[in-house]
Amino acid sequence: KAIFNTTRKSLKQSLKMSAFFNFDSLLVVILLAICTCSYLREMWPGEINRHKHGFRGLFRKFAVIGDRLSPYVAFSCLAMAFATIFWRE
Repeated sequence: KAIFNTTRKSLKQSLKMSAFFNFDSLLVVILLAICTCSYLREMWPGEINRHKHGFRGLFRKFAVIGDRLSPYVAFSCLAMAFATIFWRE
């Protein structure tokens, strides 16, 4: 029983560490990626352009989402900040 309980605790701790297994953390990572890519596109437009494909093209898509939906992204960032500070355990 003791071995099972320690394994269960370590499994819970390892799942808490990854942002991909927790939906709230995944949303925070995506919002941060959108905001970061939008900022980097303004600073260095040559690095995040429409000619990139694959994984680097994903950064351009995040930047376009941040540019076109900036009021919604800003509201989502504020909502996630509020939820992180006051609502999460």
